Amino acid sequence: MPADHDGFLTPQPPTTLSLPPPLADLSQHRPPKGWPHAPVHRLTGHGVFIVTAGTLYKHFLFDTPAKRDLLEGLLLSYAEHFGWQLEAWAVLANHYHFVGRDTRGAADLRTYLTKFHSESARQLNRLDGVEGRPVWYQFRDTRLTYQHAYLARLNYVHQNPVKHGLVRVANEYPWGSAAWFERTASPAQVKTVYRMKIDRVRVVDDF
Repeated sequence: MPADHDGFLTPQPPTTLSLPPPLADLSQHRPPKGWPHAPVHRLTGHGVFIVTAGTLYKHFLFDTPAKRDLLEGLLLSYAEHFGWQLEAWAVLANHYHFVGRDTRGAADLRTYLTKFHSESARQLNRLDGVEGRPVWYQFRDTRLTYQHAYLARLNYVHQNPVKHGLVRVANEYPWGSAAWFERTASPAQVKTVYRMKIDRVRVVDDF
């Protein structure tokens, strides 16, 4: 990940997208990451979804920083490639969550996730020196239609690494969106999202 893991600096959004080559040597090169633009944080006519996916049998397959770099980079790069704007995400060792919206001309969600899952599985297996290993089990998606539910789920995803006991505060986690959100959103947006209560948010998260 081209961020400073000891601080909160992350790269500015690129002007163009470059997806990783199919046979990249992941031991030497990390895939480029298409960082999102500033968050919107309001519901529009486009579809807004919260998505959760876990590894098969909840195995901790993305158990090193390099593997989580890989997964986060592909998640964001393919989101840009297929026209999805991510507004919150958390990538962990055996699952991920994100809140994203389809922009004009975007591919459908299943197309995006199918490509992302297949490529992340292929590259992870290449990195681990195994062939044909199933990586992903399934994904769950929920369309968000109420502003309050939307904002609460944004906060839930930002705070997910804290929920799982990985960091003390969300912006310390290198493979999540909190530090990016705090840097790119307005102070009013940050305050609005972070004050949303998440203890009763229903998200599949038994990992």
